[in-house]
Amino acid sequence: MTIMQRILNTVTMSVFALVVAAAPAAAQDFKVIVNSGNATSELSSDVALKLFLKQSAKFPNGTAAQPVDLAKSSAVRAAFSKAVLGRAVGAVESYWQQQIFSGKDVPPAVKSSDDEVIAFVKANPGAIGYVSGGAATAGVKVIDVK
Repeated sequence: MTIMQRILNTVTMSVFALVVAAAPAAAQDFKVIVNSGNATSELSSDVALKLFLKQSAKFPNGTAAQPVDLAKSSAVRAAFSKAVLGRAVGAVESYWQQQIFSGKDVPPAVKSSDDEVIAFVKANPGAIGYVSGGAATAGVKVIDVK
């Protein structure tokens, strides 16, 4: 990684941290969910951002994380991206294009519905996802993101 790329990454992450701190996710139209066996009950917005952007591979409790997104056309994804990731879905897509191009990582799995996200989270011990605020979440754990 060049010095310019490092500077750009540092500045970008600083801006996102400020945006996320200014817009907490507590009162949004989505729920963040984890596998019912995961000991996590809450995450800071910063930790959630790092898990979904794969900048951190593990939850604070040491469990390996496996994030999952809704389809990019989803209004729930738009709300989640803005509130937790601090950017619009298009900007998140651009971030992933950069990660792929530089050989760093690939984006999280994408599911087309709340039911598919819930099924994925149920089936994977380290999974973390989000669903609409009205989704039935039996079999997974809803966590707070602050």
